[in-house]
Amino acid sequence: MHKVDLPADVREDAVLERRRNKELQRRSRIFNTHVRTIGIDKKALDAQIREKKIKDEIDKKIHAAYATDMTQNEKISTLLEERQEQDTRNLKKAIEEFRQSFQKPGTCPEFDLNDPQAQKKDIPARISDNDPRCTIAGLQKFLGEDLNSKHRLKFQQEQLREWSMQQQQELEKARADKIIKEILYDQKRKALDQITAELQQSEEHSRQAVCTATQNFNMALASEIKVKKQIEKQQEEEDNMTEILNLINGDLLSENPEQAASAVGPHRVVPDRWKGMSVVELKEIKQIQLEQAKEKTRQKEEEKQREAEWDYHRVKTARMAILLERQQERLRRNFRKTLDAANMQLAHENKEQQKHLHSVVYSYVPTAQYFEQFNKTNR
Repeated sequence: MHKVDLPADVREDAVLERRRNKELQRRSRIFNTHVRTIGIDKKALDAQIREKKIKDEIDKKIHAAYATDMTQNEKISTLLEERQEQDTRNLKKAIEEFRQSFQKPGTCPEFDLNDPQAQKKDIPARISDNDPRCTIAGLQKFLGEDLNSKHRLKFQQEQLREWSMQQQQELEKARADKIIKEILYDQKRKALDQITAELQQSEEHSRQAVCTATQNFNMALASEIKVKKQIEKQQEEEDNMTEILNLINGDLLSENPEQAASAVGPHRVVPDRWKGMSVVELKEIKQIQLEQAKEKTRQKEEEKQREAEWDYHRVKTARMAILLERQQERLRRNFRKTLDAANMQLAHENKEQQKHLHSVVYSYVPTAQYFEQFNKTNR
């Protein structure tokens, strides 16, 4: 039985030893700062880079092979195209030589119908107006035709040249006439300017004479108006003196009470003639004023009494409000004292709690053994 169990233990020990070795290798790789970079396997990355470089080299070689094959195929296709074009040119040349040798245009039976020089070789339908071939039914001579067109064209050109020379002469003559007209216009303009200056000078003299005459007339008119105003002022003063004397001696300023009597009744007066009241009327008015004064004094006493009552009620209300405010202030002070006592109790409890935390709870200081328990394994 021990012989059967022994190999199993050896295998388990080998498995454990292999796992332990892998764990040590993994730990050395992870904790080695020269090999890894925060979770990156440098060897695997280097292997990937090498594989990528090998793949790139293979791709370059494949592309180079494809490029070489493409260049070779292009050269072959170019040679084939040149050979085909040469064969086509040779075939066309042989066909053209055969046509020139055995298929000339003159050998064709219908050449006279397709001859390009047939019109040049043919005789014109009409040589002149007296051609005997020009019969009535031949339709070779029509109204308006001109066989002497060259002579007529030459004659027309000569006539056009003469017309051109005549036009040039007319233009030169027109230029000369224009210059003469401009000279005459300048002379006439100068004469008109001189006449205009003379007219302006005479007009200026006339304007000065008119201004002098107007000034003299205005001065005479001003003196006449001044005399007239003096006469009117003197007449007005005399009228005013007469009116003043009439008013002084009249019933208006003499204060005649009878003039204010109205025709409507004895109790009515004319407002614009009334000069005042009599002594009896004045006494009656004074009596009425005294009675009004007494009534006003009585009203003032009543108003004063009412104000005193209102002042009493106002003072009473203010006193009650002050007492109510004092009571509220006492209640507020009592509430504040109670709140301060509760806050002091809470502050004392908080202080005792903080003291307990700093003296008991937070009194532990970490040792080196606490920090050595980290980074022991890679898991």
